[in-house]
Amino acid sequence: MVSVLLIDDDTELSKLLEEYLQSEQVNLEAAHDGPKGLEKALSHQYAAVILDVMLPGMSGLDVLKQLRQKGSTVPVLMLTARGSDLDRILGLELGADDYLPKPFNPRELVARLRAVLRRSSGAAAGPGHPVHLADVELHPESRSVTCSGKPVILTGAEFDLLSTFLRNPGKIISREDLTQAALGRPMSPMDRSIDVHVSNLRRKLGPYDGSQERIKAIRGSGYVYLIPGEQA
Repeated sequence: MVSVLLIDDDTELSKLLEEYLQSEQVNLEAAHDGPKGLEKALSHQYAAVILDVMLPGMSGLDVLKQLRQKGSTVPVLMLTARGSDLDRILGLELGADDYLPKPFNPRELVARLRAVLRRSSGAAAGPGHPVHLADVELHPESRSVTCSGKPVILTGAEFDLLSTFLRNPGKIISREDLTQAALGRPMSPMDRSIDVHVSNLRRKLGPYDGSQERIKAIRGSGYVYLIPGEQA
């Protein structure tokens, strides 16, 4: 049984989810405001955090920002208002692993949560041997990455995205396939999540020496992780 933290001011929803997730072998604890949720999330005792954007005391986006600034890598599933693209994009840019629009079906929440937990446990990373390409080294067992010898802190989605790229260098990979590999779910219509994760990964790794880009968007096709000296 895994412990998951829910940060949401809707006490009725919290009770319903607690009962529902109990049958899914998930022990759900709740905090109903931003500051208390941040304090609990930083305790390092949860396998994942379900975080609502709208909270009293401190917004969910501010909670997420402080979590990541303090070095926490706990997987975060954001709850956003349906149609709120700005909150969704901001959450992903700040380091959320995935999002789920409200209102939602509890079964969809469980599916998203299980995908997040699989990534954080290393189950989605593929074979356990390290992968090395140019100045980047990826270690699936420890879920760690270095670039030019320096550690790079990645979210679970970013790690599995990079793992997919490094195992297929020079190959164009569709956005649909990247979404499945990195987020553990099919890509929804108008879903730009994978593009935000790719953008975050680009920023964290930076270009190759000589300013050659690492990850190139191929219009209408997807993305390709370039081999040094290669042009897509």
